[in-house]
Amino acid sequence: MRKQRHQVYGNCPVEAALDIVSGKWKAVLIFHILGGTKRFNQLSRLVPGVTQRMLTTQLRELEADGVIARVVYPQVPPKVEYSITPFGETLTPVLQALALWSQNHAPSKPPEDSMVTQTVQ
Repeated sequence: MRKQRHQVYGNCPVEAALDIVSGKWKAVLIFHILGGTKRFNQLSRLVPGVTQRMLTTQLRELEADGVIARVVYPQVPPKVEYSITPFGETLTPVLQALALWSQNHAPSKPPEDSMVTQTVQ
């Protein structure tokens, strides 16, 4: 289990939320798991930039914080599923607001194969 960064969250009301969802991939993982139960390999495909080690770490931290639930099925090969908890569902409006903000204000990254080079004259 990871350590809480602060013992008391008194300086800013955003501190507690960021302590739980901060991390390069956590909000993205929560967003995908909010769409329904996912297996490890599904998440790996949905978030292609994350390494297997980082994905494991981020999922473990989210589980330790009660945001997601991990269910291991006793079979060979092992089957593990991740689902959102009721506590994690409370993040839905926050992530929806971030997604809306991103759609309205963040520039879209063009696909790398469609990059257009501009010649300076």
